[in-house]
Amino acid sequence: MHTGTSVFDLLLPGDSRSLKEKRSYIRPIIAALKKYEVAVAEVGAMELHGRAEIGVAVVAADAAHVNEVLDHCERLVVGRPEVEVLSVKRRWYGDDD
Repeated sequence: MHTGTSVFDLLLPGDSRSLKEKRSYIRPIIAALKKYEVAVAEVGAMELHGRAEIGVAVVAADAAHVNEVLDHCERLVVGRPEVEVLSVKRRWYGDDD
């Protein structure tokens, strides 16, 4: 069994000055990521209106599939024109961890 995680640090548009506006940007991204059958949630910067951290986790039988799914998720988030991706942190865990 192999697992992998990605954490996306996002800069939101300047008009996200309330938590309601922040959610209007984050909710569609989370919904789009779920189509890859991953666990996804806002995991950080919850008190900041202009920033967000979204975490994605995937479990698969082989490491190549984990990497493929995380690649798809990263392309989806980077391709969103309404947010700027400041960083992406990935971690992999295998049978020996």
